[in-house]
Amino acid sequence: MAMKIRLARGGSKKRPHYSIVAADSRMPRDGRFIEKLGTYNPLLPKDSEDRVKMDMERVEYWLGKGAQPTDRIARMLEAAGVRDKAERNNPNKAKPGKKAEERAEEKAAKAAAASEAAAAPAEEPVEEVAAEESAE
Repeated sequence: MAMKIRLARGGSKKRPHYSIVAADSRMPRDGRFIEKLGTYNPLLPKDSEDRVKMDMERVEYWLGKGAQPTDRIARMLEAAGVRDKAERNNPNKAKPGKKAEERAEEKAAKAAAASEAAAAPAEEPVEEVAAEESAE
């Protein structure tokens, strides 16, 4: 039996409240579970102790039996210090979108044109001054 430690949603519309449960992975999200391990209330402030409550002894028992935590539960366990912090890699998150890239290209082109325009008039007066000096 493939076991998962996951969140089961409860609460009313727009007022979520989650139970942390050990369940068979084939069961529905809010359906049958084997054991309730804790609660998670996302409406509370992040620094509140009541935001995440877990029976760590039972969580460690299920992890020892081979239960796999979901991504969100794994992050909660990392914050609690039960699991080692996993390195996550999302290289696409750092890349700007298409419109931002287009704006950057336009800005670079304008900057290049402005620097060329600024450099060209600066050279002409120097030549004129040199020509005037040689004529005298």
